[in-house]
Amino acid sequence: MNDPIGLAIKEYFERGKAPQIQVDSNYTEGETIAPSYFFRDEKELPKIEKVALKNCKGRILDIGAAAGCHSLILQKKGYSVTALEKSEVSVEVMRKQGIVKVVHADIFEYNEEQFNTILLLMNGSGIGGTIAGLKKLLAHLKSLLLEGGQILIDSSDIKYLFEEEDGSEWVDIANSNYYGEMQYKVSFRKEEAQFDWLFIDFNTLQLVANEMGYNCTLLDKGTHHDYLAKLSL
Repeated sequence: MNDPIGLAIKEYFERGKAPQIQVDSNYTEGETIAPSYFFRDEKELPKIEKVALKNCKGRILDIGAAAGCHSLILQKKGYSVTALEKSEVSVEVMRKQGIVKVVHADIFEYNEEQFNTILLLMNGSGIGGTIAGLKKLLAHLKSLLLEGGQILIDSSDIKYLFEEEDGSEWVDIANSNYYGEMQYKVSFRKEEAQFDWLFIDFNTLQLVANEMGYNCTLLDKGTHHDYLAKLSL
């Protein structure tokens, strides 16, 4: 199946508990994600995600919806929201949770409808995988935006990972790519997946967005190098 996050979501939904999801990368190791993270209610969301939901308008596409926590909150508020997810297992969970419109698809292949708001949350830039992949994603999302539409996206500047205690920075001379282009390995029980995952600082996001024809504005900053941005045409 090669879907560790989906399996963790399914187990937590069915049993009310599940082991931690293990996360390693080319820069970090031994990190974990609690499956309960994908089932947060509105009070449990960080500030930037709350701000994102408050800035939603019209018809909404929630990309990489996982267990659908953002879609559920928006649906309860009366919004027309489509939860898009490429994990078949997660899609099944979202449907059982009562999300009205769930689409099982890869965003790069989806072109069925257009929306006023596109959400890319929980480090939404990661879906791009790389800077080049993010450009491809933003080019595709243009076709999914209605006139006057917006993309709400969050990410983090991970430069702090390379800072020494004396304030200096170390450089990985073996890697000539942008420092936020990471290779992830995620595992849950015996299931494992590897993929590219992008963290992007705001200034670089703004440059990329402008290159792709978007206006990019900073909406909010989080507590740990994270931020929320709005992209509009």
